[in-house]
Amino acid sequence: MLGLSVFRGANLLKARSLLSAACVRAVHGHEVVKQEDMSLPMYCDRKDTPLPDIPYFTKLSAEQKALKEKEKSSWTDLTNEEKVALYRIAFNQTYTEMNKVSNEWKSVVGGVFVFIGFAGLIVLWQRYYVYPDRPQTFSAEWQEKQAKRMLDMQMNPIEGFASKWDYEKNEWKK
Repeated sequence: MLGLSVFRGANLLKARSLLSAACVRAVHGHEVVKQEDMSLPMYCDRKDTPLPDIPYFTKLSAEQKALKEKEKSSWTDLTNEEKVALYRIAFNQTYTEMNKVSNEWKSVVGGVFVFIGFAGLIVLWQRYYVYPDRPQTFSAEWQEKQAKRMLDMQMNPIEGFASKWDYEKNEWKK
């Protein structure tokens, strides 16, 4: 039991050293990707949350800073273009832009039809080249002969198949 845990510990150390070596290689190879800090508030345009946690632009240019200072005074002094620019500092899209119909549904429906067509071709190919011919027992003639045989043998005469046949009149009971 003790020997097993020693080997398990050795394997764990070996695996850990391999992981740390891979991390060092990634650092020296300049392939490290910066990870987003998800604990910080983020901007997102959503119809169900009208006010995002932070404004769209967090780092303002000199022109935007001047516009923000001008915003503190009376809004009647601002032109419509300046009001729109102030709106664009806080938000990326308007509700109208978020509700704008896209043509993405066409590509989705087209992809679904392509998939269904491809699946249909596979089914046809299997029908002709993979599956054997239908057995003769599926034919109407065979089923009639089988029913006649069952009636001749009087199979299940009390509650079953033969109970529904009138043997004297040679027809089905009504």
